Amino acid sequence: MDFDGLIPQLLNLFASAMLILAFAMLSQRRILRLIHLFTLQGLSVVGATLVVAWVTGQHHLYFSAALTLLLKAILIPWLLHKLIDRLNVRWDIETLLNIPTMMLVGIVLVIIAFNLAGPISQLSGSIARGTLGIALACVLLSFMMMITRAKAIPQVIGFLAMENALFFAATAATYGMPMVVELGIALDVLVGILILGVFMFQIREQFDSLDIRHLEKLKED
Repeated sequence: MDFDGLIPQLLNLFASAMLILAFAMLSQRRILRLIHLFTLQGLSVVGATLVVAWVTGQHHLYFSAALTLLLKAILIPWLLHKLIDRLNVRWDIETLLNIPTMMLVGIVLVIIAFNLAGPISQLSGSIARGTLGIALACVLLSFMMMITRAKAIPQVIGFLAMENALFFAATAATYGMPMVVELGIALDVLVGILILGVFMFQIREQFDSLDIRHLEKLKED
């Protein structure tokens, strides 16, 4: 078996899965399905990280993959499920733009991401440098998902998806971040989820809704 040719194909497979899932999350209207897509994206990051760790012998990437699996594919989805059960939210996701418009804008963002990542990837010595454009595209698509959602929970998931894409970009460009930085980011993400959970409960109690546009009333008061 030609492992030299198989490795780039595996990396491209996981990177393509991340991009497809980013588009699927951008167009998703159901909160439960959005959480499931986020979980699959986390698994894609884990798979890509394991491939890079195996090829390069960067042992810290195995720990990074295990940490990502624990947080992004198990713990955080579980917390999100508990959160929507407590809040009793089963509604469709309200978007500020219609889905076809967001898809067209997303395609434009992908083109911009590949043009920006081209010169940068040539300077990288990583075997995954060819996927840097996809990683940057996922960052932009996740950011777009954040700013086009009217509800708090989809915005939180968009933020988490953007963190996934940033981690994948770091792996693609430089074989990941230092372990201390990764642990700090993981702790920040977990604490952020807990704080946002409390924040959502406060919004629900105050306005009987999770629509963040209600917060504009506070400016008028």
